[in-house]
Amino acid sequence: MKQLDISVIPGDGIGKEVVPEALRVLDTIAKLHGGLKFNYTHYPWSSEYYIEHGEMMPKNGLEQLSQSDAIFLGAVGDPSLVADHISLSGLLLNIRRGFEQVVNVRPAKQLKGIVSPLTNPQNFDIMIVRENSEGEYSNSGGRVHNGMDEIVIQNAVFTKKGVSRVMEYAFDLASKRSGRLTSATKSNGIGHSMPFWDEVFVEISQNNTNIQTNSVHIDALSAFFITRPQTIDVVVASNLFGDILSDIGAAIMGSIGIAPAGNINLNGKYPSMFEPVHGSAPDIYGQGIANPIGQIWTAKMMLDHFGEMEMGTIVLNAIESTMQSGIKTPDIGGHSNTTEVTDAIIAKIEEQS
Repeated sequence: MKQLDISVIPGDGIGKEVVPEALRVLDTIAKLHGGLKFNYTHYPWSSEYYIEHGEMMPKNGLEQLSQSDAIFLGAVGDPSLVADHISLSGLLLNIRRGFEQVVNVRPAKQLKGIVSPLTNPQNFDIMIVRENSEGEYSNSGGRVHNGMDEIVIQNAVFTKKGVSRVMEYAFDLASKRSGRLTSATKSNGIGHSMPFWDEVFVEISQNNTNIQTNSVHIDALSAFFITRPQTIDVVVASNLFGDILSDIGAAIMGSIGIAPAGNINLNGKYPSMFEPVHGSAPDIYGQGIANPIGQIWTAKMMLDHFGEMEMGTIVLNAIESTMQSGIKTPDIGGHSNTTEVTDAIIAKIEEQS
């Protein structure tokens, strides 16, 4: 039997509600379809942990996580306890950077059983490939002086290595899908990094002539996500642009509560990390109405990552079938609670076995 060691970090807010639900789904699919067993190690690292220990994770936290095959994360952040820039950099970004999770993959597709806010979504199916280690989110810059003389500099750092590897990943993904790849750029306004991004894209395109490519400015591409998403397949984007586009993708799906993501390590040295796009949602925490679908779809992405594509398909089919039956949380027009939705998804999985 194939055994996989998973580090589980529920984190803050609704992460503590939806992660256990997703683990129930994983255990169900593994049990019913055999040959696979998940071994979980749970870590309490969170904003509450910070209040008690003065850090989001212990100093040997990465060493502990490195022993696992993957990391399953819920949500990070509770501004009532810890400022966001501290909680994120101390846990989420620490893991992403420490484990060289240089690619972030975020799907956005029209799911059966959920109404898109778009009038005519035309069955869109987009995969956003986001550079995850540098770019606009590089921790480079500073502040000097005070008052009206204060100066703030934030440097966007792009390297040939970082840009090339995310684009190569996107080209490979496009070859397995429709053969179409769009690059998000803004070279008409950002005069150094974006022309460089475009040049690397052209260079790699020359080695992938089987892929149909185009480059679109981020403002226009954001509009296209809304006006004609069915024309877009794989998108490769910088850290900031990919972040923005994936939130638009979640919005046109119908709720950020259903959007999944994977932080991918490419060199095999460290585990990859899987997390939903949504945050900790402190406004609804504890009410039992958090949508578990984002976390469960994230579990599906983790199954795919391990090569268990059939199991992943069964999970996604169960998600869609559950929503089609009308069992939904309030954020997508339903009246069911978190556990009821998960129970229904598990029942649909059992029906497919």
